[in-house]
Amino acid sequence: MLSTIEKILFVVATFLSLYYTYRGVARIMNHINSGQGKIDWSLAYKRIGDLILKVGLFQPVFRFRLWTSILHGLIGWGFLSFLLINLADLIYAYTGFKLLEHTGLFGNLYRLLADIANVAIIIGIVAMVIRRFVLRPATLSTRETTLLHPKARFGILRDSAIVATFIFVHNSMRFLGESFGLALADHTDSWQPTISTVAGLWSGVDARALVVGEHIAFWLSIGAVVAFLPYFPYSKHIHLFFAPLNFALKPERKSIGELSYINLDDQSIEQFGAAKMKDLGWEQIIDSYACIMCFRCQEVCPAYNTGKLLSPAALEINKRYHLNDGGLTDVPMLNLISEEAVWACTSCGACVDICPVGNEPMRDILDIRRNLSMMESAFPKQLESAFKGMERNQNPWNVSQADRMKWAEGMSVPTIEQNAEPEILWWVGCAPATDSRAQKTAQAFAKILNAAGVNYAVLGKSESCTGDSARRAGREDIFFGLASQNVEILNEVAPKRIVTTCPHCLHTIKNEYPAFGGNYTVIHHTQLINELVGAGKIQLQVTSDELRVTFHDPCYLGRHNKITDAPRTTLQSAGVTTVEMPRNSAKSFCCGAGGAQMWKEEENGTARVNSTRFAEAKSTGADTVAVGCPFCLTMMSDASKADGGNIQVKDVAEIVAERIK
Repeated sequence: MLSTIEKILFVVATFLSLYYTYRGVARIMNHINSGQGKIDWSLAYKRIGDLILKVGLFQPVFRFRLWTSILHGLIGWGFLSFLLINLADLIYAYTGFKLLEHTGLFGNLYRLLADIANVAIIIGIVAMVIRRFVLRPATLSTRETTLLHPKARFGILRDSAIVATFIFVHNSMRFLGESFGLALADHTDSWQPTISTVAGLWSGVDARALVVGEHIAFWLSIGAVVAFLPYFPYSKHIHLFFAPLNFALKPERKSIGELSYINLDDQSIEQFGAAKMKDLGWEQIIDSYACIMCFRCQEVCPAYNTGKLLSPAALEINKRYHLNDGGLTDVPMLNLISEEAVWACTSCGACVDICPVGNEPMRDILDIRRNLSMMESAFPKQLESAFKGMERNQNPWNVSQADRMKWAEGMSVPTIEQNAEPEILWWVGCAPATDSRAQKTAQAFAKILNAAGVNYAVLGKSESCTGDSARRAGREDIFFGLASQNVEILNEVAPKRIVTTCPHCLHTIKNEYPAFGGNYTVIHHTQLINELVGAGKIQLQVTSDELRVTFHDPCYLGRHNKITDAPRTTLQSAGVTTVEMPRNSAKSFCCGAGGAQMWKEEENGTARVNSTRFAEAKSTGADTVAVGCPFCLTMMSDASKADGGNIQVKDVAEIVAERIK
């Protein structure tokens, strides 16, 4: 198809393009290599099946924004097909032989695939352009108050325009070129229905004009790829390469909220957390290149949704724009996100969970907190009381350890000293042991365990705070001390199973204590109640009051630890009518207490997180909001009182205990 001169020109242009593309890619790799840690390439082999689902089927994309995801799928699947189609077109251009079109049924199916993929990409990209540049939904940008790189607001639009133009030109010209070829052959092809239809428009056109048109279409189509490649490392289109790398190589984690271990016994450590971008892990640098700037993380962020300065999307975008703007990785992190935004994060994990390319902006924020708290002693002053309580009395409420069992007075609750070999070790937790409202949850759960005849024990005065709030606030020193102490005690007790009424305790003991040598089977109290009901060990009195209950999924239960069915099954076994909030299960909206927010004032915004969530619960028409976390219990109860107190807030255990026969 191509003349000799054209072939030479194309080869020269391709080599020049690849050279400048290589320079851009090498620059990116230097930035990634400046991050902390080493890549474990063996992880990629273990994740082949998961990669097929996530990359081949775009599984993470379809968890949010359905219609937009469908359009993305049209483009993405078409793009994957075009890896083969473009190769075949190049072979044809240089040899005149259509390699994949003369192999019987396979060739027929190939031509049909190419026809469908071509049309799908064109439809998808046109619709996406209309959405971004005509409809311009607010979800594709961020508020003016958000800290955003000065070049980003216009740059994102420019980048989108360049990428969209490239895709449209490449695919529309390929489509036209194929139609010119069919017209030259003077026949239609039932395996290329849309291209054949367009080819019919060229009947009667001079053959020489069609040949010229076919050449021009080739140069505009494949030439668009050659021209785009050097820009590729600087565009958001680079996510096509880095998203699969993200999924393949991210360090293994037991939960999206599991934080990296820091051995504070190692006196050689001089840097805690991330003061500059180079203090981030290599995978956190990759996040900035994997980001597609879709703002999905921002759309589900409870802080952003209630008018705070935090935007997890802006953080990733700022990282990318700084690197693309010639910056090095020694930029201070507080140049990329404001300190107020850092402390607005509830560590709910919604941004990590919803990201279609596997980014973890929450991890960056918590690493910044580590640096601020450990290196600069720069943290909200309201946290001082909780820190002192955890250091002096092993709980953030600062209640004496001597009073740790007061909640159980008048009840039969065996301690580990009284029952040295229990089947279940109940980790009561600080809130149920010390907070007057949460104590009712502990008392209700004790009633359930006793009614079922469970062989259990509690640590009593030997139990301390797990350190969750300290760790999420960046105080690794406090967490390290509490975790080391707790693991030593637990290893001595050697529990068969641990049950907690607090998802934060569950998460910490199950997912973060293994780094300290503590490996335990940990379950939530709703899971144990389910077991007991299923085994017939407790009988529930199903009443006819038709109580309507909506369950608020705690972030550290549903999203961080994927426990969503047990609380609902437990409620249903108690005979209540369950109604769901629009945002539920793994997509639940935060109560506002996580990430050490429980111990400080909420940052300024347009609304409070707990009030926003309570309004959603109220909209279901439920009589009661059921929770499975003491923090959620406090936040939802406060919101209910502020709303007039007409809706009750109860832990699942309280609802069940009330209905025991």
